[in-house]
Amino acid sequence: MPKTKTELARQIGLVTATAVVVGSMIGSGIFKKPALMAAQLGSTRLLMLVWVLAGFLTLFGALTNAEIGGIFPATGGQYFFFNKIYGKFFAFIFGWAIFSVVQTGSIGSIAYIFGESAGRLIDLPKFSPATEVAWVIHLPFIGNIFPLADIGTKLMAIALMGFLTFINVLGLLLGAGVQNTLTFLKLVAIGIIILFAVFAPMGTIHHFSETLISAPQGSFAIFAAFIGAMSGAFWAYDGWNNVTFIAGEIKDPQKNLPRALFLGTAIVIAVYVLINLAYIFVLPIQDLVHSKLVASDMAKLSMGQVGEKLVIIAILLSTFGSCNGSLMTSARVYFAMARENMFFPSIGVVSAKHKTPANSLILQFFWSSLLVLSGTFDMLTDMLIFVTWIFYGMGALGVFILRRRMPDIERPYKVWGYPYVPIIFIISAAIFLIQTLYNDITHYINGTSPLINSVFGLVLVLAGTPLYFYFKSKGGCGTSEGGYTS
Repeated sequence: MPKTKTELARQIGLVTATAVVVGSMIGSGIFKKPALMAAQLGSTRLLMLVWVLAGFLTLFGALTNAEIGGIFPATGGQYFFFNKIYGKFFAFIFGWAIFSVVQTGSIGSIAYIFGESAGRLIDLPKFSPATEVAWVIHLPFIGNIFPLADIGTKLMAIALMGFLTFINVLGLLLGAGVQNTLTFLKLVAIGIIILFAVFAPMGTIHHFSETLISAPQGSFAIFAAFIGAMSGAFWAYDGWNNVTFIAGEIKDPQKNLPRALFLGTAIVIAVYVLINLAYIFVLPIQDLVHSKLVASDMAKLSMGQVGEKLVIIAILLSTFGSCNGSLMTSARVYFAMARENMFFPSIGVVSAKHKTPANSLILQFFWSSLLVLSGTFDMLTDMLIFVTWIFYGMGALGVFILRRRMPDIERPYKVWGYPYVPIIFIISAAIFLIQTLYNDITHYINGTSPLINSVFGLVLVLAGTPLYFYFKSKGGCGTSEGGYTS
């Protein structure tokens, strides 16, 4: 790589790296998903088991990826890892998935939820029902999209993404400062909600043994429901790997990256388990499964109208911070791709003034905004959960490949419990993928879904193959070391 290129500098310490992990993971899922999961399982005991098990599997994934992150602490994270382990094509497909839908769709989805929550506090503009459906765009195999629907919420989401993009273009430390502040505030807000639930007069431990009459019966039905609920928990826990994308900007990454992954994931597990205990303590399972926003209903019972407002504020803080963490880190993937001539060259340019991947951040903002306007990001990200877990599983498998291929390379951190921890994670990922595929095929055969979502998600990702050959023909060489300075 030419020495004349301006590089990204290592400016992130352990506290900020941990805040990125926590802030990226805690979004809106923990406030909304428990109701659907409780309905799927029909048992509060199983609900808690899902949150604990999904948390430990997430931690196993984080610990496993931390070993590779310690070996290759480069900007782009998993993109760079996959390039080293599986080659350029697999790495490009991962990067393409991250850009096209996985991360940009996630950023748009989080920002949209921020807009929805803001609409509970202030009146947002809205077109008449007739105007909302006046402009319709049909996408083959996906359906109709209505850009004018919920325009106020969409504009609020785009404004949030625009503001955070501007902040992160101005400097990494500024964006990191915002992340640290928001992570602290969201943890305080959640702590207050939990504290009031503990002293709620209607709370009772009897709720922890409740089971619905409609709960699944039989081993296979319970297992299928358990996997379905795990999907919701995994969605809430997702984002733990985002910090690897900024590995090239972390100080002493061989030590701080594994520590941040462990500490951040452990903090989130503790928060999620505690707040779910609070939900169940206050709400009987019949109320839990019918709740549209379980945190709000629980807080309203324990604190009154003040509690309801506090939950909205907590959601705003959580989605604000999660959006910032995802937006700040994900742009480094496209930046790393461009540095290897596997994406548009201008995206690999570092702002000489601010030392940030400004063009990558701006491109990400515009594409995420289009996904928000389309309103299809939820459908697309649901399809790509299947693909995301393929990448997670392959990342864990990479530990074994590197141990065999590079036995003598320095490993500042070796995954705890090797080989059992990565094996457990890989097997769990495989079970999750197989059951998800089975469920999707069943829904398609039964007519409850127009597509086999997991297969179509895989097709969407592989649709980037022509772009791979295009960029390769333009000189993609994979010689970059991640675009950072020591």
